[in-house]
Amino acid sequence: MSIKWISSRDNPDFRHLAALANDGRTRRMMAETLLDGAHLVEEALAAGLSLGIVAVTEASLPHWSGRVGGVPMLVLPEALLRHLSPVATPSGVVASLRVPLPADSRAAGDVLLLEDIQDPGNMGALLRTAAAAGVRQVWLSRGCAEAWSPKALRGGQGAQFRLQIREGEDLVTEITQLAIPVYAAALDAPRSLYDLNLGQPAAFAFGNEGAGLSAHLRAVTTGFKIPMPGGTESLNVAAACAITLFERVRQRQAM
Repeated sequence: MSIKWISSRDNPDFRHLAALANDGRTRRMMAETLLDGAHLVEEALAAGLSLGIVAVTEASLPHWSGRVGGVPMLVLPEALLRHLSPVATPSGVVASLRVPLPADSRAAGDVLLLEDIQDPGNMGALLRTAAAAGVRQVWLSRGCAEAWSPKALRGGQGAQFRLQIREGEDLVTEITQLAIPVYAAALDAPRSLYDLNLGQPAAFAFGNEGAGLSAHLRAVTTGFKIPMPGGTESLNVAAACAITLFERVRQRQAM
C-alpha cells in the first residue's frame, strides 16, 4: 500500500480530489466522483467497487489502512480534509471512485424515470427510495442533476451502488420502446394512484420540482394523482415517489 503524508493544497492528488468534490465538469470528463464520509466508503467496499485514492486524517489512518487493500492513501491535516468535505463534522475519510457503467440491459423489471430533477438532495432521496422499494433501474433525462455528485451520493446514502442508473436519456424515445405500462405523477390527472393495478412490472415517471412533467412525456404516459385530502397544493417529488413505489410494494405483497 502506498501512503503519502501531505500538507499542501498544491499536491496533485489532493487537487484531483478537490476537483472531484467541486467541479461537475471534471467528474463527467474523468467519469469519477468523490465519496464523502465513512458510510459511503464502506458501502462502496461492500458493493465490491474499487476505490481510486483514499484520503484520511492521521486519527483515522489505523482504521482505514487495513480495509482498502492496495489503494493509494493520502494522510491529510484535518483542515485540508475539511476542504474536501463540506459537512459540518467530517468523518475523517473521503475517496475517489470511478462511476460504474450500467449493465447493457433494458427494463427487465420496474423502472424509475426522472425528468429534469434539479436538486441533488432530491436526486439522492429519489435514488434511495428506488433502492429501498426494490426498483433497480433508474433512467434520468438530460436535464437532471448528476446522480453521482457528492451531494446526491450523500442524499442516496449508498443507494447508487445498488442501482442501474442511466443518465442523459431521451425518456420519450425510451418509453415508446417499453413493453410495460408507464405511469406518470401529475397533479391534474383524473385517476388516483390507488386505482392503479401495480401487480406487474411498470415504469414510474416523476418530473421537475417546479414544472412537473413535460407535455411530451405526459403524452406517452398514463397519468395518476396522489390524493391529498389535507388541501396541500403538492408534495415534494421525493415524497411523491416514495408513496408511489411503496404502494407498488404493498399491492404485490398482498397478492
